Amino acid sequence: MIKHLLKIKSNQEIADKIYKLELEGDYNLAEFRPGRFLHIKCSDGIDPLLRRPMSVCNIDDSGKLMTVLYRSEGKGTKLLAAKKAGESLDLLAPLGTNFNLDAVKAGETALLIGGGIGVPPLYYLGRKLKERGVKIISVLGFNSKKDVFYEKEFSELGKVYVTTVDGTHGKKGFVTDALHGIEYQALYSCGPNVMLKALQPLIPKEKKAFISIEERMGCGVGACLACVCKPGPDYVSETGYLRACTEGPVLRLWDVSFESNYSGVISKERSD
Repeated sequence: MIKHLLKIKSNQEIADKIYKLELEGDYNLAEFRPGRFLHIKCSDGIDPLLRRPMSVCNIDDSGKLMTVLYRSEGKGTKLLAAKKAGESLDLLAPLGTNFNLDAVKAGETALLIGGGIGVPPLYYLGRKLKERGVKIISVLGFNSKKDVFYEKEFSELGKVYVTTVDGTHGKKGFVTDALHGIEYQALYSCGPNVMLKALQPLIPKEKKAFISIEERMGCGVGACLACVCKPGPDYVSETGYLRACTEGPVLRLWDVSFESNYSGVISKERSD
């Protein structure tokens, strides 16, 4: 983990309350593996006190430009949305665990399933898998047409299916409604807990399946226990819990039990 002070190149709204933040820096791509996250200080003072965890959507091939997509909804992210090009941003990174790129080989197919603001980390993952010769199929779920983002970017990686709850764009329904008939060797997913819970009974346990869990965090380094989750029955935990910021955010699909998750210090959606 390294503390960075980076310059904002751009910060623009690309969908309803969804912002695209571009940061200029010098990134060690070996450390910034897909799935690891940033802990961003949204204000110049101490209010709000806590940083906000955000995923990496992309880092360009030069390792100089990072893209972060986030939802502006709570106090911290609204302050972040107000920041302008040329301003500096304080962040801790990279944190957490990363996706297992070796789970799928060249010529095989990876299925990416993203819901809402869980979509961004899958783009960087998809890029890196495609560079290895992996075929990419993406299923992206949103509430409505106004919420859809990065459909074009994912289409450049491979076949894309989009679902919206109200049916205003793509297939009406949820991501689980678009999975029938798709053949794949490894699955990667990020989205709200209700979506990940719905995936568990649909995916055979012999499949290679990985998720990135979304939890509101305090410290981001495993000390405060604000983001603890209840582990699944096969997950070995001496403490009886797992921390989204340390053991996660990337885990096997069945490593987390969504039946009755623990409530940490904070239990609101991480995009606040």
